[in-house]
Amino acid sequence: MDFDFFGNQLSAHITGAVTPTQNKGKVDGVAVPMPHFGAVLPWEEFHSLADRVRKAGVSFVIEPRIRFTGQPGEQATMFFLDPSGNALEFKAFKNPEHIFTA
Repeated sequence: MDFDFFGNQLSAHITGAVTPTQNKGKVDGVAVPMPHFGAVLPWEEFHSLADRVRKAGVSFVIEPRIRFTGQPGEQATMFFLDPSGNALEFKAFKNPEHIFTA
């Protein structure tokens, strides 16, 4: 199945058993779901999506939050599961030019 994913084509295929999601990765002191799929959105679009997800009653694995505050990689992030139980991360960088800054 193909999805229009924020202007990009995302193709999903069923291939059999999927590795169960576990909160085992550590980022900024928080256990994040692994494996997960992530997408970077513009700052305002991230906050708009977070509001829509809340209004839809979707449960967050990790509530929308800001991490790395005041650092070059400052970012907003949130995690929730799709209907099949796959972990999705959406994030936005305060300064997009730092997306790949270590």
